[in-house]
Parts: sequence; structure tokens; C-alpha cells
Amino acid sequence: MGFIRHVVCAMSGGVDSSVAALLLKRRGYNVTGVFMKNWDSLDESGVCNTEKDCEDAYRVCQSLDIPFHQVSYIKEYWHEVFSKLLKDYEKGRTPNPDILCNKHIKFNHFHKYAIDTLGADAMATGHYARTSQEDDEVFEQKTTAPQTTLFRDRFEIRNPVRMYQAADLFKDQTFFLSQISQDALRQTMFPLAGLTKDFVKKIAAEAGFHHVLKKKESMGICFIGERNFESFILEYLEPKPGNLVSLEDGAVIGTHKGWFTMTLGQRAKIGGQRDPFFVVDKDIITGDVFVAPTTNHPALFRDMMRTDRFHWVTVEPPAELVKTQMMECRFRFIHQMPLIPCTVTLNMNGSVWISLSRPVRALTPGQFAVLYKGDECLGSGKIIQLGPSEFTLKQGRERLLAAAQQQQEQQTPEPAS
Repeated sequence: MGFIRHVVCAMSGGVDSSVAALLLKRRGYNVTGVFMKNWDSLDESGVCNTEKDCEDAYRVCQSLDIPFHQVSYIKEYWHEVFSKLLKDYEKGRTPNPDILCNKHIKFNHFHKYAIDTLGADAMATGHYARTSQEDDEVFEQKTTAPQTTLFRDRFEIRNPVRMYQAADLFKDQTFFLSQISQDALRQTMFPLAGLTKDFVKKIAAEAGFHHVLKKKESMGICFIGERNFESFILEYLEPKPGNLVSLEDGAVIGTHKGWFTMTLGQRAKIGGQRDPFFVVDKDIITGDVFVAPTTNHPALFRDMMRTDRFHWVTVEPPAELVKTQMMECRFRFIHQMPLIPCTVTLNMNGSVWISLSRPVRALTPGQFAVLYKGDECLGSGKIIQLGPSEFTLKQGRERLLAAAQQQQEQQTPEPAS
């Protein structure tokens, strides 16, 4: 009898990871299911379904007759995801905890646990994503030792694993995986890569996984679930009341409990106004949150941003970008938003400027700019600086025009009397 490969599958208690484990088992692998607990439900007063999810994952493993383990990353999640998230909110940014959770927890701590502690040959998740590797190639990968020198060996032959969008473009989750390491990607299998969500549900129904089929899609902050965000964040950050200021006339038209409770593009709760007002900017020095009327106010639209040091899935930036410092590709900063053509400029410090083909509503510092070339997900960088809004540009043009007219009037000679 041949050697049976050991795959550790991350089990969330949902339909996707359940079907992922089932497919691996059907393909003859030796599968172990592991449930991660990353948030302590005793820490806050919100509704948490961790225990129910764990029980659902255990029932699936029982029906598949595979070993089941639980692992806790509560401490790691707090230090590496949640505390960073709070610091970003205090800086006036709006972070994406799901991307951070995948980077630091699932594809770092869990990856090491699967390979090093459980002795697996590979790990698997229920994400909708594809890689450039065939399954057999995954098992040939070995984790490489971290670099000790500043520069890579220029003669080292590297064939990086690439990440591609899933067959089901609507469910595609490469956006959330855009910060994971090359080492983890090399040893990861995505059994749902070529399947649609409807087909996954069909497989689950035929397998008798009715208890996971009944569950709603998990939404909201990774491992925290759905709840009122303002009351949740105020359990961890001191309220810092401030004014809601009209961008157009500078009038104070309301108050807030802290700039970190609001994000750009969000509707502001202001009574007695004819039009709904939306958050367009924040000043964390004064505590003022600037608002403007209507959901499509020009102050909400921008077409340029800068990221921090960009994380390339293949480690190195694309050759085209290195050679010319510029590259055409496509961009999104929200999962499932339509991809927008853009031009990327590489900076000396590894950060990038991204110039979009058209202005986009509510570009938000703290969110991740994720880039695609064809169906390949190239990676992502945190947005740390925004270009001017359409409103600011319009004001600038009007001032220039007024100054030019004034100059022309001054230069026009008085008519002779």
C-alpha cells in the first residue's frame, strides 16, 4: 500500500470547510479536522457562536470518521490582530481584520501547527481560491528557513506559487488571502477552487450535512460576528466626543462619540436635515468629523492613493514593474466590488502609488488595496494616504479660474476718456 498524504483541514463549522474536508477524504487523503478558537466570547457582551460552531465542526468530523482537534489562538489574535486593529482605529483608519486574521493566524500560527505539531504534509481551507500548483506539487514543498542575509541569492532558482481567482468569481476570496506568505501558500490546498457555492451546497446536502447547511453565511468582523459596531468598539476604546462639521460651510450640525466609530462613506446620524449627510473626512487632532450632503458628494470620490510597503504574493514585485517602475493592472479595496483598471508606480521603499482610471467612492485609509493582473491576485498593501477628492480639485480649479480672471482684469488698460 502506498504512502497516504496527511492533510490538516481548518474547520469553521460552516458548509465550505465541511465540504473541503469531505472532498479531501474522498480523494484518499488522511485528513485531520481542526477548529480554531480565536476570540474569547467571555470578553464582551455580544452574541458569540464559537461553541456552536465548534460542535458543528466536530459533528462533521465524526460523520467523516476523521480525527478532530481544537486549538486556541485567543492570545495571538488579541496581540497580532485585534490590538493592531484598535491602534488603526485610533489613527482614524478603518482596518480589515479578516485580511489580518488570515495573515497572522490561519496562514501563520495554524499553518505551523498543522505542519510542525500535527506533522501534516499540507494544510487545507474552505476558501474559494486557486493556486498555480497541482495537488501533488503541494506535497513536494518544504518550508524554507528564514533569510539571514539582507539580499536573496541572485543565482537561486525560484518558481513562486501564484494565487488565482476561484471558478466562482462571486464567492472568490483571494481578496482576503492577499497578505498571506509564500511559504504558507506553497503548502496549502484549496479543495473548493473549481466549484461554485451552489454545487458545494449540493455536495453538503447529499452528504447529510444538514446542520451546517441551515446556518447563515458568516459576516462581519472575522471571529467576532455581527453586532452593533459602535457599542462594540466603545467597549475597548475610550469615548472621544467631537463635532460633526459640514464640509461646505463649516457649520457644526451634530456630535459623535469618537472618530473611530465612523468610517468614510458612512451615513452620519444627524437630525433635522433635509438631505442625509455622509462622512467625508476626519481630523483626529481636533476630533472633528466632516460630513457632506448626499451619498455621491464629490468629496467622497478620489482616484489616487499610496500604500505602505506592498506585499507581493510571489515575494518579488512583477518584473514589468521593477523594470519600468510602472504597471497597468486592476484594483479593488472592498471584497466583490468591480475590479477597476489602474496604473501602479513602485516607490524606492517598496510602497506603491495607485492611480485609478476613474474616481471611486469612499477610498479609506486602513483598508487594503488589492491588485489583480488577469485572474492572478498579485497581493495587497494597506492604504495610508489618499489623493485629493473631486471636491478639493473642483475648488482648486475654481480658485485658479478666479485668480486668472482677476489678473486679466488688472492687466486690461482703462479706456481713454
